[in-house]
Amino acid sequence: MNEVKEALRNIEQNYKLFLQQQFTFIGALQHTRENAHDMIRPVASISQVQSYMEHHCNNSTDRRILNMFLNICNDLSKLCHKLETVHSGNNITNGILERCKLLLSHSNDLSTIRAKYPHDVVNHLSCDEAKNHYGGVVSLIPIVLDCMKEWVAHIEKLPQPMLYDAN
Repeated sequence: MNEVKEALRNIEQNYKLFLQQQFTFIGALQHTRENAHDMIRPVASISQVQSYMEHHCNNSTDRRILNMFLNICNDLSKLCHKLETVHSGNNITNGILERCKLLLSHSNDLSTIRAKYPHDVVNHLSCDEAKNHYGGVVSLIPIVLDCMKEWVAHIEKLPQPMLYDAN
C-alpha cells in the first residue's frame, strides 16, 4: 500500500509541474490542431493528443509538454492496473477503478468532463476554450487523481485482512 501511495505522490508531483505549464500545453494543442487543420472539433481523447504530437508537432517545446501529458496519463493507467493487484476489491473500490480505466482509455471521449472545485484548471481557460475545445482534456488528470485518492481512502477504511501484498 505504501508503494501505491508513493507512486500516487510521484504522479501528483509531475502533475504539479505540468500544471505550471498549462498555458504551454494549451498553446501546443492549439498549434498542433492548426497544423492538423482540425480547428472545429474539441480535443476529446488521449489518442487525439498522441496523434497531434506524432503527426503535427513542429517544435520541441510543444512535443515536450504534449509528451508530459501523455506520460502522466500512462503513469496513471499503470497505477490503476497496480491498484487492481493490491486489493481484491469491493463494489465501491471496483467502481472507482472502472471509472479510472474508462477515463484513461485512449479512445474515451473526454469532451464533456470538467474538473470541479477545488481544481481550477478549467477556470484558466477562456470561455470558448473551456466550453468548446480543451475543458475535457485539462480536466482528465485532476479527476483521475481524485478518483485514485478516493480509492486509497476507501481501502484504508477496510479491515486489514482484506488487504494483501502484490509482491
